[in-house]
Amino acid sequence: MSIHLVKRSQNHLAWDKSVPPALHIASGDTITFDCLDASNGQITASSSSSTLNTLVFSQLDQVNGPVHISNAEPGDTLQVDVLDIQTADWGWTALIPGFGLLADEFPEPRLKIWKIHKDEDGKAVFAWFDEMKGIKIPLRPFAGEMGVARGIEGAFSTIPPYSTGGNIDTKHITIGSTLFLPIEAPGALFSTGDGHAAQGDGEVCGTAIETPIKITLRLTVLKDKKPYVKTPHFQTSKGGSSGSSSTSDEEYYCTTGVGPGKPSY
Repeated sequence: MSIHLVKRSQNHLAWDKSVPPALHIASGDTITFDCLDASNGQITASSSSSTLNTLVFSQLDQVNGPVHISNAEPGDTLQVDVLDIQTADWGWTALIPGFGLLADEFPEPRLKIWKIHKDEDGKAVFAWFDEMKGIKIPLRPFAGEMGVARGIEGAFSTIPPYSTGGNIDTKHITIGSTLFLPIEAPGALFSTGDGHAAQGDGEVCGTAIETPIKITLRLTVLKDKKPYVKTPHFQTSKGGSSGSSSTSDEEYYCTTGVGPGKPSY
């Protein structure tokens, strides 16, 4: 089993099977992805609300990869095991004008920079900011973007989710969980990004606690085996995320729905 690295510079801004692979691996290999936050580095730990007025939206939600897995073919399933996630020591949450479900209620830009506390083992434990002293938000890091290339020609935005994954923003796909994706393009062409230190059941304001991450995954191609998936499925583990106060004593197998449609290959 080989261990590989996808660097921050190895990223792209659309799901497109014509994007050259950043890496070629064998099924069962382990990869660490070093990912900037969803702003693609436009927001930093020293940013203020005024930074939101100059955001270049075409540069948001970049994903790192793609990774080509040998012998992955349309109709196969890609198993993605989440082995480890390391966050930065800061994160951000924003109300961006015209963006998110609260856009009408909050027309002015607002940005909060979170400080992320880590334990002696380096695991992110809670987040806080100066105006909320004494209030600690428990952390459960995950990658909001996890997906493979679509089978049809063209470049597809990384902002929405698809049947092949993408911006699925599923807080349960954290350390110890497994994601299953339907493969539509040869090599699968897997990418990930959009690190979150914590999120509720979705992004009502359009953002979570966004943060750069280093995420380590094992990618395995399943041929003629269950589960056969047409949309992202995932399985959680007992105890949930290591380093998180949000855990469960039960395991769950979950399916997702991403609108009507059928495989595009």
